[in-house]
Amino acid sequence: MARELMYRDALREAIDEEMERDSSVFIIGEGIAERGGSYKVTEGLLDKYGANRVRDTPIAEAGMIGVGVGAAIAGARPIVEILYVDFAMLGMDMLVNQAAKFRLMTGGDGRVPFVMRTQGGTGGGVAAQHSQSLEALFYHIPGLQVVMPSVPADAKGLLKYALRQQDPVMFLEHKHLYMTKGMVPDGEHVIEFGKGDIKRPGKDVTIIAWSNMIPRALEAAAKLAEEGIDAEVLDPRTLVPLDKAMILTSVAKTNRVVIAQEAVRRGGVASDIASIIQAEAFYDLDAPIEIVAGLNIPVPFNLELEKASVPQVDDIVVAARRTLHAKSFALAAE
Repeated sequence: MARELMYRDALREAIDEEMERDSSVFIIGEGIAERGGSYKVTEGLLDKYGANRVRDTPIAEAGMIGVGVGAAIAGARPIVEILYVDFAMLGMDMLVNQAAKFRLMTGGDGRVPFVMRTQGGTGGGVAAQHSQSLEALFYHIPGLQVVMPSVPADAKGLLKYALRQQDPVMFLEHKHLYMTKGMVPDGEHVIEFGKGDIKRPGKDVTIIAWSNMIPRALEAAAKLAEEGIDAEVLDPRTLVPLDKAMILTSVAKTNRVVIAQEAVRRGGVASDIASIIQAEAFYDLDAPIEIVAGLNIPVPFNLELEKASVPQVDDIVVAARRTLHAKSFALAAE
């Protein structure tokens, strides 16, 4: 059986279940205790678990991340909530040079079971310092696992799995998704990392997206269906580890690929996924790989300019059409 839950409620349920299951799990962050967090993900947890396990912090992201990494090394399972991913930049030394490297530097003996929950992306005109999509920064660092769920069921299942890991997890949410609804299975629901999900099967073109781009990709697929184009929508769910097999299997079937990310195109995850496809599935392609991504600019404050700076549904539709109408560039005997 399943119930309909908001994305934020699915996250809360995951945290609650894991705190109940494992007394070493605790959560710290700005306004997460009495206030329940800016998006109400931790609402009610203070009353249930007390101030020792649900603790407000000062506005000091470097300190919060440092406390979390240190506690994890000492054997606890901390969740550190950073209000905006932009602010996680203040703690990058702890993440990049300590948490990500600790297992290697201890010869495999040390573990850092640490989860950083944060959110990013555009929405609401909160401007350049509160709207970035920075998954590529974490994706680039060996030793960090990167998770970007798009629907409530995935949010719950992946967070529960994250809280059972022995290595650091960057759990990246999107501000537009907290109030979205979806069906979440009853009972124990855990999703293993590295297992992507086909959100919509199709045969004509593969659309790869994650986080808030999944709803837009699905809407684009519905529009394409009206034109007789059957798009398959893939959600990796975790960028590290990446479900490469799911992607390559789909490309072998559809022979055309669109990759959609909200982050700026330059140095993005989409470009790396495209390079994997180019290297390992070149002869399956009937058209150049299309990347739909944010503009290489800081996110504007103005709402219309903000919208124009990141991919919209029609951008994905147009890119998919281009793959269908491109002349085949596969090598052929003439």
